[in-house]
Amino acid sequence: MRRLPAAALFLVLLLLPTHFPLGLDSLAARPATADTFRPPVLGRIARNATLASSLSGLLSPAAIHELVEAARPAHDLARLAVGRPYGLLLDHDGRLVAFTYGIDELRTLRVVRRSARFEAEVLSRSYETRVETTGATIESSLFTAVEDAGEDDQLALDLADIFAWDVDFNTEIQKGDSFRVAVEKLTLDGQFSRYGRILSAEFVRGKKVLRAVRFEGASGTGYYAPDGTPLRKAFLRSPLRFTRISSRFTAARFHPILKTTRPHFGVDYAAPVGTPVMASANGVVTLSGWLDGYGKTVKLRHANGFETLYGHLSRIEVKAGQRVSQGTPIGAVGMTGLATGPHLDYRMMRGGSFVDPLRIQSPPAEPIPDAEQPAWESARDERITLLERPGAPRLASGEARASAGASP
Repeated sequence: MRRLPAAALFLVLLLLPTHFPLGLDSLAARPATADTFRPPVLGRIARNATLASSLSGLLSPAAIHELVEAARPAHDLARLAVGRPYGLLLDHDGRLVAFTYGIDELRTLRVVRRSARFEAEVLSRSYETRVETTGATIESSLFTAVEDAGEDDQLALDLADIFAWDVDFNTEIQKGDSFRVAVEKLTLDGQFSRYGRILSAEFVRGKKVLRAVRFEGASGTGYYAPDGTPLRKAFLRSPLRFTRISSRFTAARFHPILKTTRPHFGVDYAAPVGTPVMASANGVVTLSGWLDGYGKTVKLRHANGFETLYGHLSRIEVKAGQRVSQGTPIGAVGMTGLATGPHLDYRMMRGGSFVDPLRIQSPPAEPIPDAEQPAWESARDERITLLERPGAPRLASGEARASAGASP
């Protein structure tokens, strides 16, 4: 916590504590000057701190209680988040004049004394949303290409999620592949904050061009090829993000522990311990526990006679009988059971027989209903055009996303 010199008072009042306006006219009924107040106090909520411990030595317990009760209709100050900023302004008699607390990136609680009572309100602001088109050619990895394009790693993860049903980013990425994406960028005070929606994207693998367009329909939101085919399919290409295959499906593999040649009816993904493992499809957990040489294992039952197995886990996050959705974390990579190093043993069965997960042709999801075809075609034509435009930013049409919880 730090005290600022009186000369900085007016600037602080305008910025306290999360760049929300806090004008002098809102602090007191009479005209205010720098001599009216003590130097303001700015701080951040420490780990395991309460409001009482944060303001100890600045306000009496009775004054803190009064502040909490005054704020309660707008925000419960018993719920403080570590690292969030707060500000305190006292008059020269030590009485609280104003208190501000940054609830999150978009909301600030402000409590101001007006005459003999406090008034509390939550001030909100909105992101400015711009659409930018960017892309790059892959030299080594998608992450590196995204970084070379001047973007954050999150864009690589979002892009991989969109094409997860058609591209195994662990095995199928090659030098010379490329991507292009039209994405919303959300800014505050002119500074990039986070990505919003990816409106359209293109991924080129050799001679194959994959394109995706986001469509918000009556039945939900999804990504579709320009001809209206859903990109979403019954099974993900891989239950892990960005790792590598250390052993493939084969009828004869030398087992490094058992020292014998035997079938390996699965795919091993080498990854650090703790790497999240996702359900590759919607299903029901039929096993959650130890399974012989597989160690900690999860088995899922899916539609059309399919089953999947996830072995050698370090931890399990689901229970037998639980229903899970595609992409749900079910555990983490480990090396339990017969394993020489951390990896996931991923297996797929159909009708009780093992099949190669890398060769399964997964059926697509439901197509766009006929009644929504005009809306889809309009969205497609507008958003696919964005991929042809240069990377210069332009204002987004429609909404500015005002909620910190808005999903990209």
